[in-house]
Amino acid sequence: MDRARTAQPPGVLSMHILPADHHDRDWDAIIVPREVKERLLSQALLVLEHGRKLSMLSGLPHGLIVLAGPPGTGKTTMARGLAQVAALALARKGATALVEINPHAFPSDMLGESQRNVTRLLTETVPEIAAQRPFVVVLIDEVESFAVRRSTASFEANPVDVHRATDAVLLGIDEIAKNLPQVLFVTTTNFIEAVDEAFLSRADLVMRFALPDRETIERILAHALGELAVQWPALLPLAQDGARLSGLAALCEGWDGRRIRKLVLAALAQRLDVARDPSHLSWDDLFSAARKQGGVEWAGGAAPTAHELFPDVPKELKHDHDHDHGQHHHPHLHRHTQTHQREEK
Repeated sequence: MDRARTAQPPGVLSMHILPADHHDRDWDAIIVPREVKERLLSQALLVLEHGRKLSMLSGLPHGLIVLAGPPGTGKTTMARGLAQVAALALARKGATALVEINPHAFPSDMLGESQRNVTRLLTETVPEIAAQRPFVVVLIDEVESFAVRRSTASFEANPVDVHRATDAVLLGIDEIAKNLPQVLFVTTTNFIEAVDEAFLSRADLVMRFALPDRETIERILAHALGELAVQWPALLPLAQDGARLSGLAALCEGWDGRRIRKLVLAALAQRLDVARDPSHLSWDDLFSAARKQGGVEWAGGAAPTAHELFPDVPKELKHDHDHDHGQHHHPHLHRHTQTHQREEK
C-alpha cells in the first residue's frame, strides 16, 4: 500500500511511496517528444541524486521545476509520472516519497494565517517527511494560488497576507534548497502570469506545455484506443489504422490532451449497443463524436420510453417501494430521527 493510512498533515492531499507498479501509467500517458521527457527527468535526477554536492555551489539549485501551460495539457500527470520514473532510477539507493500539496488549503481571511500555514508546511511537514525518506518529490498544483504575484496583488484581497504568504514560500524554498537538497518541488500552473516573479526566478527549469499538434493528437488517439483494446481486443484494428486516425486527428485540432482522450469515451456513448458492449465501437462513432465535439446534437425523433428500451427485464428483478424507509422497515432509523429532531428544538 503506497498511500499513507494515517490522517495527512494540514495542506497535504496525499503521500505515496515510490516506485510502485501502478504509477507507471502517468509517465507513459503523456505524449511529448522524447527530448522533453529526457530533459525533465535529467533535471529531477540531477537535484535528487547530486543535490547535496551542488548545494555547495554559489549558484545552488533550488530544486524547483515549474510546468506551465493551458489546462488539460498533462502537466499534473507528467509531474506524477516524473516522480515515479525518478524513483525507479533511484530505487537502489532508497525509496522516494511523492507528497501532493493542496495550495487552496492555505489562503485565509485571518491576517497572517496563510503565512503561518505555509511556514509550518515548509519548515515542519516537508522536513519531517524528508527525515524518513532519502528522496522527496513535492507536487504543488495551481501554484499561482500558493505563490501569488505580489506586484499585481489586489488591495481588496488582503494584500498584506498575500505578500507575507508568498514571502514565506520563498524563504521556505530557500531553506530547503540549502538544508534538504534531496527534496524536489514540481509545480504546475495554468496562469504563469499570476505566479510571483521571484518564485519563477528560483526555478531550475520552467517547461511550457502547448496544445498538441496534429501528429501528437494522432498519437494520443492511437494510445487511447490501444488502452481500450487491452480490455476489448476487437478494437485493436482501430488503434492501428493510421489513415483514419489522421483524419480523426484533423477534426480535433486545437483540443487539449484531456479533451482528446475524452473523445474516445464520448464515442463509446454515441449508441446504446456500444455503451453496453464497447467492442462494437466503430469509426462512425468516433467521427460522429468528433463532429459533435464530444457533445450532443439536439436532433432526431422521439425517445423511446423506459419500458420500450428494456422490455424484457423479468418481474422478479424489479423492486416495489424501493423508496419506502418507513417505520415498519427501519424502526431504529425512525426513532433516531425523532430523537434528533427533539434535540434540535
